Amino acid sequence: METVLPIVLPVFGLLFVGFGAARAGLVKDNVADGLSDFVFTVAVPCLLFKTLATADIPEASPWGYWFAYFSGVAVAWLVASFSVIRIFGRDGRTAVVSGFSAGQGNTVLIGIPLILVAYGDAGKVPIFLLLAIHLPLMMTVATLGIELASPGGRKPLGAVLRSLSVSIATHPIIIGIALGVVWRFTGWELPEVPLKLIDSLGSTAVPCALFSSGMALKRYGIAGDVRITVLVSFLKLVIHPAIFLALGWALGLPPVWIGAGLLFAACPTGINAYLVANRYGTGIRIASSTIALSTMVAVISVSGWLLMTGALGL
Repeated sequence: METVLPIVLPVFGLLFVGFGAARAGLVKDNVADGLSDFVFTVAVPCLLFKTLATADIPEASPWGYWFAYFSGVAVAWLVASFSVIRIFGRDGRTAVVSGFSAGQGNTVLIGIPLILVAYGDAGKVPIFLLLAIHLPLMMTVATLGIELASPGGRKPLGAVLRSLSVSIATHPIIIGIALGVVWRFTGWELPEVPLKLIDSLGSTAVPCALFSSGMALKRYGIAGDVRITVLVSFLKLVIHPAIFLALGWALGLPPVWIGAGLLFAACPTGINAYLVANRYGTGIRIASSTIALSTMVAVISVSGWLLMTGALGL
């Protein structure tokens, strides 16, 4: 426990400071949107660019890491979707949103801070390896799933794919990753002044991300569909990380990769679940309630997973 508290308390402590500030009215609600936009469009892309442009990336293959992580995503997603249709009697579009909520973690606003506090610079490579494909893959599956589950008003598949491709290609995080990879291949050193500027902006990612997450927590709340919310939160916080840990251990992944991937998998549901639900007008209460509940419970579940990694020597 002594090794867990220095990781959990700074991360979730700052998150709940943001929640308390919003709850007390000390900071206006629109500040959360501004901070979140800054994190996604400036701070995290700068952090990822600098990491890729300057870090020593090992030669180890990422396929086992991806397989372990997205196997957990697939199981959580499928169980949530099946349960929502068969047990709770909801439609296919709501099932997709529920599955997406069970598999889509808050990797940027909570995952990155957790991993950097727990593993420092050693955690930056597994952060990059996951973020490089996490957003494109998850958003593609969710968008296509909802479109296919909407036979009455389904858009032409080509139009959906074109819109999705543009959205992903212009996403600031994807741009930051792409520029970092391109710069690395040039073999050039980053000039001192731009490096300091990028480093300064990237260093703001952690506190701004956590504070804005706390403010967003006040906005969502638990708005109904409690049984589905509890199920989806359990799949996200327990089943997904458990599957990743078992597969990562069986595949012999590097210890830091297992630890970082486990923290990613143990993240509460991310805001993209709400954005997808709101865009298509389905499963909004499930997505927003899952974000709120899983974020509140994550302080306990993440502590448990950190204790497990300590016991396993990861």
